[in-house]
Amino acid sequence: MPHLLHLDASARPGLAGKDLHGSHSRNLSQRFVSQWLARRAQDSLTYRDIGQNPPTIIDHDWIAAAFTADEQREPWMNDTLQESELLIDELLAADVLVIGTPLYNFSMPAALKAWIDQIVRTDRTVAFDASNPLDPYIPLLADRPRHAVILVARGGVGFDAGGQMAHMNHLEASLITALGFIGITRVHQIAIEGQEVGGELLAASVAQAMGQVDALVEHLQEELQARRTPEPA
Repeated sequence: MPHLLHLDASARPGLAGKDLHGSHSRNLSQRFVSQWLARRAQDSLTYRDIGQNPPTIIDHDWIAAAFTADEQREPWMNDTLQESELLIDELLAADVLVIGTPLYNFSMPAALKAWIDQIVRTDRTVAFDASNPLDPYIPLLADRPRHAVILVARGGVGFDAGGQMAHMNHLEASLITALGFIGITRVHQIAIEGQEVGGELLAASVAQAMGQVDALVEHLQEELQARRTPEPA
């Protein structure tokens, strides 16, 4: 059965339309997960609210521990990496990674960057082959098909590819680069725009994104089911 890992990165704990200053990205990610489980209640889910409980920012001790071979680590190094180990294990178990995130100042929230820094780790999610200096990195999560669903809320408009503000959007590209580096290359993107504008523009964007979420859930479930259904003998 497929397993979902659901991350919310918004600093806003509530939901748009229900709570004061509620989060549109949380609305999108909740819609995706609820629609998924409504269609496939037997599938499993891990939820992590990194917006309200941010991962630890990596420091000198983390770097020293992460770049020390397992057999050479001192006890404090293993303690330092406990959070990273947990976050990586959650990711390894997932068939579908669902990320709900706002665009903050042209990129990802600090909490989401902290999560990326914790899970992109040598010998856990990426290996290094010194014998191949031109292409030394080996993505360890390419062992099986995994999907990433990036659900974004943006205050402004025109941040999609080809838009007048696209050159200032460093959120999705950064996430796709980091996830691809460790082997997650099947990436799907849906965004809401116009929160700062509001009115009909925002309402239309929300309605369109919700429809796209529903269609994506159906598409991914059909794809995963087809992959798991054995061919007749």
